[in-house]
Amino acid sequence: MSITADRKNALVKEYAVKTGDTGSPEVQVAILTERINNLTDHFKSHVKDNHSRRGLLKMVSQRRSLLDYVKAKDEGRYKSLIERLGIRR
Repeated sequence: MSITADRKNALVKEYAVKTGDTGSPEVQVAILTERINNLTDHFKSHVKDNHSRRGLLKMVSQRRSLLDYVKAKDEGRYKSLIERLGIRR
């Protein structure tokens, strides 16, 4: 359900705004999206896992808040980010 350290480092390198960047909203959204996708696959075989579903809803809400922040700061960054991640909005 969680992502490996190698995958997380790859996401940081891919979505970093500048070198050494690990906390920008783009990186955080990319990591959350990866975790959400993993949990979505988990629920296909574990339908009644409501404890993990609560965590999924919290992650979706956190990602939504970060995306709203990026959209308020810079509309172009927001559009390119959701396009790169394949998030429908």
